[in-house]
Amino acid sequence: MSEATLRAAMAERAARAGGVVARETFRGDVAVETKANKNDLVTEADRDAQRQVIATIRQEFPNADFVCEEDSRPLGTDTTSVDLLDAVPETGDAWIVDPVDGTGNYVRGIRFWATSIATVSAGEAVAAATFLPAEGDIYTAGPESVSRNDESMTVSERGDPETFAAALIGWWAGLALVASGGLEVAFMPKTPHPWDAIAGVYLVRRAGGTVTDVHGNPWSNGDDGLVASNGEAHDAVLDAVRDGLDLD
Repeated sequence: MSEATLRAAMAERAARAGGVVARETFRGDVAVETKANKNDLVTEADRDAQRQVIATIRQEFPNADFVCEEDSRPLGTDTTSVDLLDAVPETGDAWIVDPVDGTGNYVRGIRFWATSIATVSAGEAVAAATFLPAEGDIYTAGPESVSRNDESMTVSERGDPETFAAALIGWWAGLALVASGGLEVAFMPKTPHPWDAIAGVYLVRRAGGTVTDVHGNPWSNGDDGLVASNGEAHDAVLDAVRDGLDLD
C-alpha cells in the first residue's frame, strides 16, 4: 500500500473520530466564544474534535505536522500541547484540519456541519476526507478512489448553466456536494483559509470537477476567492460570478 493510500485511510479514520466527538454535544449545552468577530464562532466541541483528530493521526504518524483552525490544547491525560504550523509547508508532509466546519450551523442545531481533513505533500493535497456526523455521510478521496460512503462518486453531468444548482459557500463542506453531484457550482469571493478549502478542492478535482480562483486560474492555497463547478460550463459560471461580484 502506498504512502498516499495510507494517508487517505487515516484521513477518513481521523475525520470520523473527530466528528464523533463533536456530535456528542451537538444540540446540547455548549458554550460559544467569538474569535475575530461576532460571527467567527468557536466552541469546546471544535477544540475537542481537533484534539481527537490530532491524537488519532499521531497514533500512526507520530511526527506529523498540522495546520489547524483552532489553537492547540492538551488531550485527556496528555499535558503537552501540539505545536501547530502557521501555514501550509512548501516541503514535507502536513495535515490540514477543520474540526467543525460550519460552527454557526452547529451552535444553532442545524445538521449541516462537518469535520474536514486533508493531507498534503510539498504543498499539494494527496488525500482528503469530509465527514458530516449529523447526516452520517463521509466523502473521501485518495490516489486510487473518490467516494461517498464507500461508493464511487463523480460530479454532475449537467451542461446547461440555466439548470445548475449553485451555492454561495457558507460552509465549506458544500464542496463535497459539488464532488458528489448534488450541486453544480459552489463559490466564495473571499480568500479561504487552508483548512476551509484544501480538502474540498481535492474532492472536487478527484471527482472530475474544476476549481479556480475568481480570475479563472487553477485554484491554489492563498488565491483570491474560489469557484468550484462540475466543469461542464466553468467559463460561463466564472462570468456569472464575476458579474455578480463586479470584478470586470
